Amino acid sequence: MYGKIKEHLATELANIKEAGLFKDERIITSPQGAEIELNTGQKVLNFCANNYLGLSNHPRLVEAAKRTLDSHGFGMSSVRFICGTQDIHKELEQKIAEFFGTEDTILYAAAFDANGGVFEPILTAEDAIISDSLNHASIIDGVRLCKAQRFRYQNADMEDLEVQLKKASETARFKIIVTDGVFSMDGNVAPMDKINELAKKYDAMIMVDECHSAGVVGKTGRGVTELFDIRGEVDIITGTLGKSFGGGIGGFTTGRKEIIEMLRQKSRPYLFSNSLIPAAVGAGIEMFNMMKETTELQDKLHANTDYFMEKMKNVGFDIKPSKSAICAVMLYDAKLSQDMAAKLLDEGIYVIGFYYPVVPKGLARIRVQLSAAHETEHLDKAITAFTKVGKELGVLK
Repeated sequence: MYGKIKEHLATELANIKEAGLFKDERIITSPQGAEIELNTGQKVLNFCANNYLGLSNHPRLVEAAKRTLDSHGFGMSSVRFICGTQDIHKELEQKIAEFFGTEDTILYAAAFDANGGVFEPILTAEDAIISDSLNHASIIDGVRLCKAQRFRYQNADMEDLEVQLKKASETARFKIIVTDGVFSMDGNVAPMDKINELAKKYDAMIMVDECHSAGVVGKTGRGVTELFDIRGEVDIITGTLGKSFGGGIGGFTTGRKEIIEMLRQKSRPYLFSNSLIPAAVGAGIEMFNMMKETTELQDKLHANTDYFMEKMKNVGFDIKPSKSAICAVMLYDAKLSQDMAAKLLDEGIYVIGFYYPVVPKGLARIRVQLSAAHETEHLDKAITAFTKVGKELGVLK
C-alpha cells in the first residue's frame, strides 16, 4: 500500500520544490542569540527568532536550569495528577499569575497544548466562540476540538466583532471572544480596550493569546492587558515560555480560578502529557525573577524596534504597521520572498520568507523579529543588506 502513497507524496513534494515553496531547515551549531553559527561554518545575524528579550542563552537562565537539574532531576516520567507535580511547578504557576495579575495558572508542555486544551473542558454545543480571523493555528485547532458554535470576525475589526456577537447572542448560553494579543505574521496588536467594551456590552468572556505580546508590549512587558490598562479584566490568558520568556519549552494558561481548576480536571493535553521538565521550570522561575527587577531589556527592545522600523521605511520598504517587535517586510510574491531570504543569508542576515498557507495568497513577506540582544551595529548591517538585496531584486527603485 505504501508504494502508492509514496509515489503520490513524492509528486506533491516535487511540485512544492518546483514552485519554490519547499521549507528547508537551516542547521544551527551554536546557542541561540543575535549572532549564530550554521553547520556550513557561516556566522550570521539572526533576525527570525522569537528571542525578543535576548534570554535564550542568558547566563542566569542557563545557571538556573543547571541548579534545578541538580536539585530536582532531569525528567518527571509522569503526568501532573499522578506523580508529576513538584514544588517548583507550583512556584512557577504562582509567578505567572502574579506577573499577569490573574488568579491561578496551569502549565502545559507547549503553548500549542494550552490553546488546544482550553475550550473543550469549559464550553459545550450550547456556547459560542467568536474568534479573530488571523488567530494562531493552535487556537484554530483548539476550537475545532470543541463542540461550541463558531463565529469568526475579520482581523481586529470591531464592527464585525459586534455583528458576530449579536449573532452568537441569539442562541448561545456562554460566549467567549478569542484573539491573539500580537498577530504573529503582521505584528499588529489586538485592540483590547475596544474588545473589552464589547465583551461587557454583550456579556462575553475574553481569551487572549499572549505568546508574541508578553515580554514585548506594555511598559513592563506584561502584554496587551497592561498596554490597554485592563489587567485583571481578561478571563483567560494563554502564553509560552518559548519566546520572550527564555526561548525554551513550556506553555501556560492563566486566568480565573474556577476556569484553571476545571482545566486541571478535564484538559486532555494536561492530563495526558508528561509534566514540564525541571530544568525548564527552574529557568522559568529565574526569568520571572529577572522581569521583576528591571525593564532594561524591554526598553532596549522597544528602542531597537523603533530604530529598525524607521530606517527600513526611510529606504523605501513596504512595512506593515506594528506596535510589536515584528516587522513584516511586504513582498507579496511567494518566490520573491524565498529568493530574497536566500540572498540575505549570503549577506550574513538570517531571515525567513513567509507565504501561503502561512499567510494569505498574494501577501508573502519576510518577517523580521527584533531582539534586545541586537546591538545598533547589528541593525545597521541588516538594513544595509536589505537595501542591497532589495535593489538587486527590484523591490526597491
